[in-house]
Amino acid sequence: MSDLRGIAPSILAADFSRLGAQVQEVVAAGARVIHVDVMDGHFVPPITMGPLVVDALAGLVHEAGGLLDVHLMIERPERHIADFAKAGADVISIHAEATPHVHYALSAIREAGCRAGLAINPATRPDVAEDVASIVDVLLCMTVNPGWGGQPFIPGSERRVAALKALGGPGVAVEVDGGIDARTIGSCATAGASLFVAGSAVFGTDEPAEAVRRLAQAAAEAAS
Repeated sequence: MSDLRGIAPSILAADFSRLGAQVQEVVAAGARVIHVDVMDGHFVPPITMGPLVVDALAGLVHEAGGLLDVHLMIERPERHIADFAKAGADVISIHAEATPHVHYALSAIREAGCRAGLAINPATRPDVAEDVASIVDVLLCMTVNPGWGGQPFIPGSERRVAALKALGGPGVAVEVDGGIDARTIGSCATAGASLFVAGSAVFGTDEPAEAVRRLAQAAAEAAS
């Protein structure tokens, strides 16, 4: 999982009128994972984007040696895995709370040729991942309630990050998503996270490329 690390800019916070240019900018700054937040208006209230956006970005990201990290905040995600895999997703994460068929959905992601991720909400116990830890590549810890960008980091989330790190072991990347910025990234790195989703902290700034570099440096210093 050595490539599932570093800053994963979330395009949810990007300027969609110039999405390709903004993605190119952060990739040039060293980001090798681009995070795509998919919301359906059911599992979470907002509606965002679908496979068409993944398809539009796949060539640009893959040509730069990067990965598309698709986070499905949708009900019954198993119904849509094939479409996102075909569009060019490299990692697909589903929510433990979004389907009664977690094992089936994770297996389907792997069968589609993608890496499988399991995401958990702030009120979900980390041990929900225990029985599927052998078939996941990523454990995604929500450090805000899913559905909206720009929320503040929930204090104490580091305990859940550490618990997921212990459950997953050395072969599984721990990803954090929500309120990640220069003030919160260090404690998450210390707790065991290696992949850091940052939306507003990157694309909400005047210089997204410099923001990526600063966050990467802060995470590396905390993890060393």
